[in-house]
Amino acid sequence: MPLKKVPVGRADRRDRRESDVREVFEESETSAALDLLELTELAWHDVYDEISPSEQIVDDMLVVSQGNLEGLVLAARLAVADWRDLRLAADEIREGQ
Repeated sequence: MPLKKVPVGRADRRDRRESDVREVFEESETSAALDLLELTELAWHDVYDEISPSEQIVDDMLVVSQGNLEGLVLAARLAVADWRDLRLAADEIREGQ
C-alpha cells in the first residue's frame, strides 16, 4: 500500500528552511528573511497556483540574495516573475564562487 502524502504547512516549511536561511543571513535578519519567503509563497500561489516554490527555487533565491535582504527582495520578485531568470542568475553566481 502506498504511503499517504501528508501536506506540509507553512509553519513547517518555515521551520525546515530556517537553518538554510541562518547560513546566509545574519542572526538579526533571519526572521525578516523567513517572513519574506512566506510572502513569496503567497505570491507564488497567486501566479502559479502552487502552494510554494520548490526548494531549488528557494535555494536559488538565497544564492542570488548574497546574504542581503534587499537582494532577497529582488530575488523573490524575479522568482515570481520568471523563475528561469532566477535560476540563470543563481547559476552565474555559483559558477563565480
